[in-house]
Amino acid sequence: MTTHSRDTVPASAYVHIPFCRRRCFYCDFPISILGNQQRGETSGTVESYVDVLCAEIAATPKLNQRPLQTVFFGGGTPSLLSIPQLEQMLTQLDRHFGIAPEAEISMEMDPGTFDLDHLQGYLTVGINRISLGVQALDDAMLESCGRYHRVADVLRSVDWLHQVDMPNWSLDLISGLPHQTLSEWETGLHKAVALHPHHLSVYDLTVEPQTVFAKRYQPGDTPLPTDEQTATMYRLAQAFLTAQGYDHYEVSNYAQPGHQCQHNLTYWRNQPYYGFGLGATSYTQHQRVSRPRTLVTYAEWVKDFQAAEGTHSEPPTPTLEQLLDRLMVGLRLKEGISGDEVRSLCAPAPWATLKDALNSHIAKGWVILEGDTWDTLQYLRLSDPEGFLFSNVVLSDCFRAIEDWQES
Repeated sequence: MTTHSRDTVPASAYVHIPFCRRRCFYCDFPISILGNQQRGETSGTVESYVDVLCAEIAATPKLNQRPLQTVFFGGGTPSLLSIPQLEQMLTQLDRHFGIAPEAEISMEMDPGTFDLDHLQGYLTVGINRISLGVQALDDAMLESCGRYHRVADVLRSVDWLHQVDMPNWSLDLISGLPHQTLSEWETGLHKAVALHPHHLSVYDLTVEPQTVFAKRYQPGDTPLPTDEQTATMYRLAQAFLTAQGYDHYEVSNYAQPGHQCQHNLTYWRNQPYYGFGLGATSYTQHQRVSRPRTLVTYAEWVKDFQAAEGTHSEPPTPTLEQLLDRLMVGLRLKEGISGDEVRSLCAPAPWATLKDALNSHIAKGWVILEGDTWDTLQYLRLSDPEGFLFSNVVLSDCFRAIEDWQES
């Protein structure tokens, strides 16, 4: 089992593009609404934001000793950017940090927000991985969750991806949507695989506070599927997609061989990364720094950041908090966490406490432990699908046990 050190320098950068045509009913991300007509080519707001973001990049201390290996443009809807705006940010990143020739450069795109010319332009400036925000392959369901696009837009977008021979592209789906039945979910999975994506991200709907869905529904209320129904949807997706040759390498992610998202693996292995843009979080030198979530406050933050010469700092995280942080992200991966890494993050006493918390879950088959003593532990991981399905229960028990140990 490979050990992934927390002490390596950043090799990845996340860039947040906050602009959307509208806010989806489940969305609580930091975004700015442009409406249905404007996009990067016509919006002064977008142009100004790109300039501010490039200023943040230029003011950020360079910590990496080798060029960036991954760049991820997330949102929001990055496919609303113009080609020159995307190129401007990539040029700034390359000038300041360097971007490796073989780097994975990902971009989130929504169907209906780009055409073939845009897609070819994105490829020309270096984008080599697309994450297509489909969410559902049913027009009524798309309408019910406030999405702008329709199935025809999805099919057109996928056709363009095949035309340009995109090296790596992913398709996003959401389960547990209002009125969604098990049969409809199964049909959607079959339609998705028929489009031949290299990668699929399959998320269970979370009703976040302050969203439209939160005002309409409470978790467990009709027309939302029950917990039992969403669990069945999860098991169904796992069984079907793995049978189709997709590796279930992370709780919500499936990939054909060689098509795992390398950028997201940075997060799940708890490795450092740069973060840029409104609402983005960076993780460097064992410190997480979050940016403000509105355009005005973010621009002010960047001015202060420039004046302070890139020194927004926070206190180092205590070791046990590092352990809890590592468990939270590392157990999302099929590979789990190596024994060497557990030993580097905690002492024998916390390990004994943690193992006591895990025993009941080991008995249920949710947790797999190879080597159960401090010295013999080789790796710790969750089973698929049941361990993944009940990961929140496992993590809650781990957190509670460590916190109780700290207080004793």
